[in-house]
Amino acid sequence: MDTSAFTDLKRRLTDNCSRVIIGKDAVIEQVIICLIAGGHILLEDVPGTGKTMLLRAFAKSIGSDFKRIQFTPDLMPSDLTGINFYNQKKGEFEFRPGPLFSNLILADELNRATPRSQSALLEVMEERQISVDGVSYRMEEPYMVMATQNPLESYGTFPLPDAQLDRFFMRLRLGYMTREQEIDVMRRPETRTLIEALPRVVDAEELKALRGQFPAVRVSDDIAGYMLDIITRARHNDLLINGVSTRGSLALYRASQIAAALNGRDYVIPEDVKCEAMAVLPHRVSLVSSVHLDNDRFIANILEEVEVPLEKL
Repeated sequence: MDTSAFTDLKRRLTDNCSRVIIGKDAVIEQVIICLIAGGHILLEDVPGTGKTMLLRAFAKSIGSDFKRIQFTPDLMPSDLTGINFYNQKKGEFEFRPGPLFSNLILADELNRATPRSQSALLEVMEERQISVDGVSYRMEEPYMVMATQNPLESYGTFPLPDAQLDRFFMRLRLGYMTREQEIDVMRRPETRTLIEALPRVVDAEELKALRGQFPAVRVSDDIAGYMLDIITRARHNDLLINGVSTRGSLALYRASQIAAALNGRDYVIPEDVKCEAMAVLPHRVSLVSSVHLDNDRFIANILEEVEVPLEKL
């Protein structure tokens, strides 16, 4: 398998988005993986770290439509999906699409909306379609939802249920920049100006082609067993209320394949699995309340405990 198309796409997208998002190449690579896999992202970070700019940069880079939705307690499901309204001039009902009819969706502060409004995302995230009054509308590819939530504030929020968290392919964090990087950002032109100047470097047909190629990346029996050992530890543990689902194991498998291809290999190695496990698995587990341990540390402990397969000579 020739992986040059993957490495070339990674280089172009990373270089382009890095003009706006400085020092976050690792996060940009994970977004690329999610984009190729056709998954969705939960971006959990404090305000003002560039979450919106990250998705805007990707939208410009792939030439896709972008919609930002501010989630609030008074938001209704029809505000997202659209409604059928009566056109008095024509004397008939017409469908007015909501903001979910786009390519890249930023669901800002998703946990501030009520569960009823949050659930409006379930069908489109899983089935790539929206149903209104018995009629289903297919979404155009690429289609990705990036939802954000502030991990520090809980007042006036509605925590996402486990079933909805499981629909997110990855959970990522941008974090703060280094001192030197932030000085560079302070001195450069306004971010909006930089985003407007970004060229399109990838098209939808190229993404579609890569989606059909990455399943050819080889995963040996030992590596597949290593993945399942990690998943099993993340399912059967006294510290857990809920463990990793089968959707989670499939996400880890696909993310590892794409990560290998982006790094120029047609086979998966344990390092691919370890890296992707920290993005794909932590948000899929629920720990008992008495445990003084966060989800990231729980998965990291599992990765330290599970034996890594060695290459057979």
